[in-house]
Amino acid sequence: MSDLQIRPASPADIPAIVAMLADDPLGARRESPDDLTPYTAAYERLANDPNQDLIVAEREGRVVGTLQLTVIPGLSRRGATRSIIEAVRIHADERGGGLGTQLIEWAVDESRRRNCQLVQLTSDATRIDAHRFYERLGFEASHLGFKRAL
Repeated sequence: MSDLQIRPASPADIPAIVAMLADDPLGARRESPDDLTPYTAAYERLANDPNQDLIVAEREGRVVGTLQLTVIPGLSRRGATRSIIEAVRIHADERGGGLGTQLIEWAVDESRRRNCQLVQLTSDATRIDAHRFYERLGFEASHLGFKRAL
């Protein structure tokens, strides 16, 4: 795994990121790899926000993983800053080889570097394998999440 580079995403990475987002039963229903326009606009918003990091893992010039790390200052927990890990995806060819662990460890280390006191994430209730993965990495299923589509 020494040939792996974890780096900020660039506009050229958008097609590969969207392809990974769409490469599962949930993503296939909600992503549109044929029209990158909304993803390009979202990338620009992320790139211009210092509290957002869109990251890719690259091996031999090929994007093989991604995640988004968001840093949120807050008042609760005595003014704690927290981070949220979102949209973790590993290319199908790379799953099971430790890349997901490396990406999550990168996000946790970056959260510490940015003085976060808490790192959190959500995972769709149907992603049982992902839940076991996160628990193995020390995350605790401590809350019940809610969403409301707008």
